[in-house]
Amino acid sequence: MATLAGTVVMFILGYLIWGMATASFFEVHSLSDTMKDDSEMSMLMIFLGNLVMAFAMSSLYGKWSRGHHSASEGLQFGAWIGIFIGVGMNLLWYGTSKLMDATGHMAEGVLDIIFYAIIGMVIALVYKATAAKAAA
Repeated sequence: MATLAGTVVMFILGYLIWGMATASFFEVHSLSDTMKDDSEMSMLMIFLGNLVMAFAMSSLYGKWSRGHHSASEGLQFGAWIGIFIGVGMNLLWYGTSKLMDATGHMAEGVLDIIFYAIIGMVIALVYKATAAKAAA
């Protein structure tokens, strides 16, 4: 259930953040036009990518939490994932590619921390809800 909830939230929230709210910001800070046009994007591949990521996060959260499920635990877990992806990967990309300028990479890092913190919270709350029913 946590994987499914995480997938849906990732898909919708990702579109709201990167597809709508920050699209023009990242256009300004992009150094290379590597994005596909809307007609070329594959919603299936985007959904499957979100599914795999949500499954990995759900599985890792289940081991990391040790049965202590709360919104704050999920936020903390997700923030660490966001730091790993958002800060770590963006520093690597900034050092090795011409995708974005420094401002774009820094903004992406902050957005990733917030994004994955929210996903972590959703996963934790689903774990909490389903663990309570399993124990009853």
